[in-house]
Amino acid sequence: MSDFAGKAAIVTGAASGIGRAVTQRLAERGASVVAVDVSPQVHDLAGERVAAVEGDASLAATAERAAETATQRFGRIDVLVNNAGHIVWKTLADTTEAEWDCVMAVNVKSMFLHCRAVLPAMLAQGGGAIVNTASISGLIGLPGQAAYAASKGAVVQLTRQLAVEYGGANIRVNAVAPGAVATPFLLDFVATLDDPDGVAAEIKASHPLNRFAEPEEVAESILFLASDAAAFTTGTILGVDGGYTAT
Repeated sequence: MSDFAGKAAIVTGAASGIGRAVTQRLAERGASVVAVDVSPQVHDLAGERVAAVEGDASLAATAERAAETATQRFGRIDVLVNNAGHIVWKTLADTTEAEWDCVMAVNVKSMFLHCRAVLPAMLAQGGGAIVNTASISGLIGLPGQAAYAASKGAVVQLTRQLAVEYGGANIRVNAVAPGAVATPFLLDFVATLDDPDGVAAEIKASHPLNRFAEPEEVAESILFLASDAAAFTTGTILGVDGGYTAT
């Protein structure tokens, strides 16, 4: 893994799960990081290498504050990891308009806003890397994920579009598409069900590796795509799904 010494990154959805693991690993490998999250827990990450920005990632003001923090404190923006996410576990018929709008705002609009906010710095310095968190739900249909699947499909296409649009400026744009990951995002939902152990076992069994991914495993794939080791990789949707989409 290439180190990130001298580089500056922004990570959204940084307070927990995959985003927290990405933030910690970037800092461990020499990067300066702006950690963005709507949760006050994001301040737990603050330190010499990490600046915390508490705010809703789906708001332009948050994206602009993150970019300003990176350029003012660290002098540049080399990496953007768009990881903020929200899910509604409902069929289309049961999904309200407000729920649909919320999922689209957090999962798609936040990426648009943060990409737009970092582009001036990346263009001025001659390049950068953007990594988006998509999902297997953006590649295949899964029951009960109408809004979420639609939003992650949009993430996949936005990733490809930006890769084509900004490749000539040496800005690489890729995405990871995780399967089931042992984050509060999933585990809290499973815990609300009548048979959480049984459901967890079914989800694990649907992956050929027969387990959940750990946040750190997805984080390593994100760091690879953000690193110089992936210098000729752009427009790629990297499945980190335990073989789910191979079945």
